[in-house]
Parts: sequence; structure tokens; C-alpha cells
Amino acid sequence: MTYFLHILLLTVDELKNLVAKAKPPCVSLYMPMQKGSTEVRQNPIRFKNLIRQAEERLDAIGIRNTEAVDFLKAAHELDTPEFWEEHQERGLVIFVSPDVFRYYLLPDEVPEIVVVDGQFHLKPLLPLIQNNGRFYVLALSQDNVRFFQGTRYSIKEIEVENLPKDLQTALQYDETAGEGQQRNATGRGTNPASQPGEFHGQGSPDRDEHQKDILQFFHLIDRALHPKLKTASAPLVLAGVEYLFAIYRQANSYQHLVEEGINVNVDIVKPEELRDRAWSLVEPQFLQAQQQAMERYQELAGASTGKASDDLTEIVPAAYYQRVDSLFVASDRQLWGDFNTETMAVNLHSEPEPDDEDLLDFAAVYTLLNGGTVYALAPEDLPTSAPAAAIFRF
Repeated sequence: MTYFLHILLLTVDELKNLVAKAKPPCVSLYMPMQKGSTEVRQNPIRFKNLIRQAEERLDAIGIRNTEAVDFLKAAHELDTPEFWEEHQERGLVIFVSPDVFRYYLLPDEVPEIVVVDGQFHLKPLLPLIQNNGRFYVLALSQDNVRFFQGTRYSIKEIEVENLPKDLQTALQYDETAGEGQQRNATGRGTNPASQPGEFHGQGSPDRDEHQKDILQFFHLIDRALHPKLKTASAPLVLAGVEYLFAIYRQANSYQHLVEEGINVNVDIVKPEELRDRAWSLVEPQFLQAQQQAMERYQELAGASTGKASDDLTEIVPAAYYQRVDSLFVASDRQLWGDFNTETMAVNLHSEPEPDDEDLLDFAAVYTLLNGGTVYALAPEDLPTSAPAAAIFRF
């Protein structure tokens, strides 16, 4: 079965899916792409060179050239003038195995790499994912409610079951019947003259009643979002007319609601603007989590607790056996070797040998698969001079 994707969005779940579906030989091809009328001509030339390298790597493990060409046929077929003209992103990655063909257009550059291994080579993608943290945006108005999931590079609207779309319709339903109460449609909040910000004086009965309706409306929204968010930890950003934010916070039960919102007309704003403005609010939270993890590593390593190490021969088996809580790894380095899952022996080689794999990639992938956090960083940003460092769960 062939799996085919052409997307810009990458998530940890997508990487887990790639690992689960991989069957050797697995070809991973990474290519930085040029943009612009003249530079773009370099892309097909570079692509052909990388495909040739992949065929040579397959030949080195005993696959005849004719078989290698057939194995990479789906990748070959991408090489058309239309593909290069239509897709001018910063990076391209292709994964091929007996049961998988997927390619991804990336918003950031990646190093030029060809790897043929027993598993897909995923570490170059981790900076995109780690610095691409997921967040939610709740776009609010009395006449239009939408819920989005976003990352640094993407945003998409999510359908939420029972999410009220407007105040007038929502307050005509018996939303609290489950609590033994009946909310009758009294007409409050349904007056067309009652628009956001148009009240009849400070502290007037009309204003107070209308704000009560908005608060009840927001309680219904919060209740609908609860099944979607009950196990989530991603930040939630509010978008809408600013005075609505304080009212929504009274109804909110989600503990990761961001303090500052996006003051915007949600009826005309483009999703891409919501993404960019939300990212500027949540990015500091993701960077703070990384800094806190580094400080924790330094504390544990300095105290000789046995719960932190930068020894790859210790980190690799710990990642495989679910002991790694947080892993810091050099995003642009490879350390070749093999790992015996029965004896837990790790052998490092100065040059890749047949059946070797990048053990930095191995440690990163298994940390992710086992619920840990991976920080793929430039070598100078690591908390130690070694190419990997880990905090252990036990």
C-alpha cells in the first residue's frame, strides 16, 4: 500500500505514524529548496543528484540498480516542471519504504541528506516540530464562533461537536436541562439593536442583562470545548472584540488560557493573521519550557543524581526502554553505530558501516514514541559539549 502526502504541517503524531509504518529498507531524502525565478532551476538538478545517491546506497546494501530505480519510482515521478514551478518552499523531505511513500514541503531549510536505514531518519524535522508548538485560537463574537488549531507555520479550523455558533440561537435551547434547569427563550440578547459595545449607559439594566446573556453563551462554549481540551495542554488564545475577553474568562475552565488576547474583528480576519498574532503570544511560553528543562538538566547533572547524562551509550538504551523524560540533541549531527536491544550494548563507529543507524536519531525517535520531549538544537545551544544530553525519569 502506498501512502502519499503533500503537506506543510508536521506533528509528533505524524512522525509516530511514520515510525509505525516503516519497513526496511527506508530511504530518507532531505533537500533544501531554492526560491525565485532563476534559483528555482537548481532544484531539479539537486533532486536528481540526491536520487542518484539513494540508488547508490540501495546498491550498497545489495539491491540491484534496476530494483532500486523501481523502488524509487514514485519519487522520480515528482520531478516534473509543474512540481518545481508550483512548489517553491524552503525544504523538501521524501520518505520511501516498501509500504510508504510520503513527501513534505517545509517552511524552513533542511540539510542535504540521504539516509538508507532500517527506519526513517527523522531528526532534521525535530526543530520544525519543537519550535512549531501547537496552540488553539477561539475566535469569539456574538454572531460567529470558530475554533482553530495552529502551529508556527499552519492553522486550520476544527469542528467541535455542540459548539454554539451565535448567541441568539444558543440561548433559545435548553442547554442546562442536564442540571435540572430550563433556560427559556426570553428574547434577552436577541434585540438586533443590541450590538457589541452598544449598551444603554453605565450599569444600566439592559447592559447588565445583556452581559449575563453573553456570559451564559460563553459557558455553553466552554462546555462544548471541554471534551476536546480536557487532556490538552496547548495554549488557548482568545480572538475578538477586547471587552469579550474578561467575560469569557469568567466562564473558562481550561487552565492553559493565555492572558492576552487578539483584539480583532473575527468576521473579516484571515486565519493566517490569527496564526501569526497568536504565535507572537505563545512563542515565549515554548521557549520558557525549553529553558526550564535546560536548568533542570544542569541541576541534576551537577548533583550527580544519576538522573541526567550526556553519555550516548547510556542515553540510547534509556530512550528505548522509556526512561528518557527530556532529550537535548544536536540537530545537524549524525553518530553512526548499532544498538542491541537484548544486551543493551551500544557500539559507535567513526564511519557508517552496513546496517548502522544514526544513534542520535534513534534516541530522539524513541524518546518521542515513549512520551518524552525532544529539543533538537544547534550544537552551541546544547546544555553540554556532547551531542546529546538527557534527563531520566528514573
